[in-house]
Amino acid sequence: MAQAETTTDHKVIRKWIEERQGHPTKVAGTEGKDGEGILRIDFREPDEKLEPIDWDEFFKTFEDRKLAFLHQDKTADGKTSRFFKFVHRD
Repeated sequence: MAQAETTTDHKVIRKWIEERQGHPTKVAGTEGKDGEGILRIDFREPDEKLEPIDWDEFFKTFEDRKLAFLHQDKTADGKTSRFFKFVHRD
């Protein structure tokens, strides 16, 4: 299995997502009193359950929730990977 890395660097995260034609979104109806919803990345045709958000809102929520971005650049066979996961920072 290929290695996965964790980062909190906004430039690295945005570059990784955009290289895979991804877009920042949040899950509709998951906003709390703080106004933030559950973050997701949409790689295909927009899902009706996902609401597009801009990068500023995405990274504000990312920081407020103290998240890190676990991601894999390549699969074991060398292809571009879209594996990622939002994890809590240690």
